[in-house]
Amino acid sequence: MTKPRRSAPLLPGEAGRDLPLLAVCAILVFLACLSVIGAAGAWRAASGWSDQLASEMTLQVLPGEEDDGDEAARQAGALASGLPGVLGTEVRSRSASLALLRPWLGNTSLPDDFPLPRLVTLQIDPENRPAPGAVDALFADAPYRVIVDDNRLWAGAIARASATVRYFAIALVALVCGAAAAVIVFAARAALSMRRDVAEALHLVGAPDGFITALFQERFFMLGLKAGAAGSVLALLAAGALNLAGGSAASLFFLPSLAPGWGVVVIVPVAALVSGLISALAARLTVTAGLKARWP
Repeated sequence: MTKPRRSAPLLPGEAGRDLPLLAVCAILVFLACLSVIGAAGAWRAASGWSDQLASEMTLQVLPGEEDDGDEAARQAGALASGLPGVLGTEVRSRSASLALLRPWLGNTSLPDDFPLPRLVTLQIDPENRPAPGAVDALFADAPYRVIVDDNRLWAGAIARASATVRYFAIALVALVCGAAAAVIVFAARAALSMRRDVAEALHLVGAPDGFITALFQERFFMLGLKAGAAGSVLALLAAGALNLAGGSAASLFFLPSLAPGWGVVVIVPVAALVSGLISALAARLTVTAGLKARWP
């Protein structure tokens, strides 16, 4: 009794030839996903910065040589808390000011009588901010000097930097997609050249060009799908590792982390699908042009 034969695919995959192509496509997807993740993290960080800047104002209290800096800061905070639009105050001590200088001065200790500025953070109602000049006028007759920092001045610069990062990421993703399409075009031409015998046999038995094209399209779609999944997963792992490694540096320089959030995990199925579609489209156009040139 003979065993039933299993039908083999008309265009079987070749692991030896497909693996290098799969690796190249996965690397391109990895770079594209890292660009998207970086842009998402920058967008989220810029949004948080802008919200914080709009709701805060900082006072630098510069005590005189004979003044108690901490006491002057407490007095400045108490005066500012009575202004309309000020929701609360946070008076920072001398040790907090020293901590801000540590990244630049190291652990060098300053003399106790050094007139180190004290910081007072004002929580501002964004819908009812103090009138312009009201805070400066409040300390006009104070025995100590107060410099008012309106943090909103930095909002425009942050918005421009965030937009630049987004545009750069979009351009990089477009370039990577173009490079991936070019790689697939060369691979599809090579596959059609190596499988010309299969294409000729199918053409002789009456198979339409669309059927032959669909064989190559399906093969490269699956290859792109695998490359997209592998590259996007590696990008997520790399982004997580970079975020953990950069957390200490970010806290050292008082910068927020560029973590894009858990929503970025959707990049895995999206990247896999987009990679598969780009590969399938590039292969379809290339094989169609090749068949028309061979059998016009």
